[in-house]
Amino acid sequence: MLSIAKAHAYGNDFLLVPAEQVAGLGLDELSRRLCDRHSGLGGDGVIYYTIASDGAARMKLINTDGSPSELSGNGLRCLAALVMHQREGAGMAPLTDVRVDTDAGRKTLSLVSRADGRYTFRAALGQPERVTEESLDAAGETLTVSTLAIGNPQCVALMPELPDMPRFHRLGPALATHPRFAEGTNVEFAVIEAPDRVRILIWERGVGPTQASGTGACASAIAAIAHGGAARDIQVIAPGGTQRVEWTDEGIFLTGWAEVVVDGRWLPSHAAPI
Repeated sequence: MLSIAKAHAYGNDFLLVPAEQVAGLGLDELSRRLCDRHSGLGGDGVIYYTIASDGAARMKLINTDGSPSELSGNGLRCLAALVMHQREGAGMAPLTDVRVDTDAGRKTLSLVSRADGRYTFRAALGQPERVTEESLDAAGETLTVSTLAIGNPQCVALMPELPDMPRFHRLGPALATHPRFAEGTNVEFAVIEAPDRVRILIWERGVGPTQASGTGACASAIAAIAHGGAARDIQVIAPGGTQRVEWTDEGIFLTGWAEVVVDGRWLPSHAAPI
């Protein structure tokens, strides 16, 4: 049996498992089983974590297909919500900031508010890297895209309108696995609706379509600012909801909520051991 929690941010959902309980196990296969939405618990990825007595945490993220990911902005926030949830349950002093060590470095999340079981954080994600505009051929089309890294690789196509679903399902995987990206990339299709508002669709590397993405929202805002003339404080609207992205001299800040929806145990089938 595994202790396991489930949390989501705007429908982007993650399973959270204590790292010490899976030491020596194959995390790729375990993650695929856990994330299966019919025979598992369902999720866009699994976060294997440790939490210290002072609330500082460490996370390793595995996507639903078993591949590793350096960072998830929403997953980061889900882990911070779990830290808060566990401390409240244990009667411990509340925190104003949560520090999380990731494969993309240490990130700090500042608690903005707590209401109706949802924790809203403003996360400092650092400066984006390698922000470039280039042309790529994918799925029979030539697209102008913004490529960058915000802890993980991103490819953003600024468009006059969002693609319909058939086009989205052609272009999303074609760009995510494009030879230009040695380790694959997350993909966003973005429309600048106003100087301070961007609407997006997301094709997540190792997952597929998702309702929201924290780093994807950041990447879309960066592309809109750098190559679309948008303001540096933007509301980014995904199918699951709206997050705020600020690009300041100190770096990128992402504000949004997360909530823990399950805190229990997983009972794997004895017929199919881990």
